[in-house]
Amino acid sequence: MVKINKLGIILSPTENEFENNGALNPGIYQDGNIVHILYRAVKDGNVSTVGYAKAEGAMNIIERREKPLIDIEFEYESHGVEDVRLVKIEDVYYLTYTAYDGVNAMGALATSKDLITFEKHGIITPRINFETYKKQIAKCSDKLNPKYHDYEKLFDGRGLNGDDSVMVRDKDLVFFPKKINGKFAMLHRIWCGIQIAYFDKWEDLTDEYWKDHMENLADNIILDPKEGIDIHYIGAGGAPIETEDGWLLIYHGVQKTKKGNVYHAKVALLDINDPKIIISELDTPIFSPTETWELDGVVNDVVFPTGHSLFGDDLYVYYGAADKHTAVAQLNINELLAELKNDKWNKRKFNR
Repeated sequence: MVKINKLGIILSPTENEFENNGALNPGIYQDGNIVHILYRAVKDGNVSTVGYAKAEGAMNIIERREKPLIDIEFEYESHGVEDVRLVKIEDVYYLTYTAYDGVNAMGALATSKDLITFEKHGIITPRINFETYKKQIAKCSDKLNPKYHDYEKLFDGRGLNGDDSVMVRDKDLVFFPKKINGKFAMLHRIWCGIQIAYFDKWEDLTDEYWKDHMENLADNIILDPKEGIDIHYIGAGGAPIETEDGWLLIYHGVQKTKKGNVYHAKVALLDINDPKIIISELDTPIFSPTETWELDGVVNDVVFPTGHSLFGDDLYVYYGAADKHTAVAQLNINELLAELKNDKWNKRKFNR
């Protein structure tokens, strides 16, 4: 198995009001020896904005802002700008995040030219209630994991399926760091798996676009939870990493246990030209909660990977630890790819 070195915490809550409860789940952009860290800053009451820190090398923090880099501005994010993912394509930074209004958690987009000033573009994921969701996925329901009906059944039991104030949750949005076959590619998570969407420009993500996407949801799934360590649900981590062997995707898998949910870091290798083709995926996590700062926090038993940097062969994975801190784990990327190319994993190759 691949050797993992847990290097510890690099960001924790401070006395600043905007981050006195958490500094976690960072979006990462590496520019040479500099690593930009846009993290979820949580204040008391579970209200989130985006903080900023800069590292020289993987972990040496040389700058940290005293105020939010990105603040709450609109009703759709009135309770939080959460869990940033970050890529740069051509000359534009694309920042995706979960917009939380206290009830609904949906995917939103902001763009920047300089990582200082951001323009918000609003919700870019489906804006539908669960009654509409049920109708749209009916066309492919027989091909879906039954868990895709979990939330629908939950809210139906509460008489809320037709309530427009309760919308389908879509989280863990992340762009691939380059266009694929001339199109933007974006991973997202409608419970319980990881799906992919292709588009020419973000403005194409209209209600009509998403209606077609949902009616064919089974054809847009990359990964679903399987019986095993990630039996409950999964979601994308940071931007997929381009390698000669394919796209390396680090993601979280949630295990349901008697003591509650346990979040693990998992990995898969996707075809470089068609990420719906899974080259291989490891059954076991690459790392799990074992350290005190991962086991005990705001939410216990959580490692939640959201970004990476690469220095030589050393891959540094940045993750939220127990919904309180930002921590880093290091591994050798070549060892990881070699493990993924091992025959015992490759024999599971399939094409959705």
